[in-house]
Amino acid sequence: MKRHFLVLILLLTISTTLNAQGSRGIRIGYIDMEYILQNVPDYLEAKNQLELKAQKWKQEMETKKNEINKQKENLKTERALLTKELLAEREEEIAFLETELSDYQQKKFGPTGELVVQKAVLVKPIQDQVFTAVQDIAEAKKYDFVFDKSSDMTMIFSAKRFDISDQVIRKLSRAATRDKKTKKELKEEEIQDYKESLEDNPTLADRQKKLDERKIAREKLIADRKAAADAKKAEAAKKRQDMLDAKAGKKTTASTEKPASTDETKDAVTSDTAKKNAANDANAADREAAKQAAAEAKAKTLEDRKKALDDKKAKALADREATKKAREDKKKKNDTVPSAPGQ
Repeated sequence: MKRHFLVLILLLTISTTLNAQGSRGIRIGYIDMEYILQNVPDYLEAKNQLELKAQKWKQEMETKKNEINKQKENLKTERALLTKELLAEREEEIAFLETELSDYQQKKFGPTGELVVQKAVLVKPIQDQVFTAVQDIAEAKKYDFVFDKSSDMTMIFSAKRFDISDQVIRKLSRAATRDKKTKKELKEEEIQDYKESLEDNPTLADRQKKLDERKIAREKLIADRKAAADAKKAEAAKKRQDMLDAKAGKKTTASTEKPASTDETKDAVTSDTAKKNAANDANAADREAAKQAAAEAKAKTLEDRKKALDDKKAKALADREATKKAREDKKKKNDTVPSAPGQ
């Protein structure tokens, strides 16, 4: 009845969330805690040690049980030879051993026995790590609900594509080996996590696609502008060189000729005018080249600014990861502090 009530509350919550979100689809995932625990090396090692202890306790119980059976058989054989007082004493001794065996069994394997308590102590830190990993994944990939398949809540059907157990295991494994990895490996893991987020979140994937398209268009525009500026600069340099060559050739010709006549003087004036016009054209070409150089410098400044922003974003991401790790370490330290008796 209690389980059905919880399921009803869950359905009402999902329905309310759907109405509140409107057109955005609800995202639901689930984990299998038992499957995750079986893939955590620290848990398996501690579990094996606990099973060895339980096996030792069972052997001790079996020894006590055999001793009780042996005394019962002896009493059955010797019953006719014992007085009433000795018979009562032997029966009382056997009853005491049976009570002692029952108490030992409850102490080790009862509902509040040592085995149950040590299992809880063993699972608690790993459960905390799993819950933290699930929260990080849910926030990054925009999950609205994440359930535990191995809990008391019955899941009649669960599609594999909504199972994020393997993602949790990878996150726990990366956290356990983070101190042993290089910065390059950590960066590659961050990139892989981001790609997985894009695959599981269509909205984020579309946004990233648009950003990539804008980046490609911006880089193409800068490249086209640079190519046009280089072409204009080369053309202006060629014109300037041609004019210098023409000017040098005319000076050489004038030095070898006789004094010019009136018509020749007019031609010289015309030539000077042409030279001035050519000089003006050269100055215009120089101005154009300077303008293109300024545009190129501006494009480089924009590119440097973009690089600085990318570096700042990477640093912010690294600081956030460092803060998160510090929070997890602090939480682990708090969890390892033994509780006071009676708590």
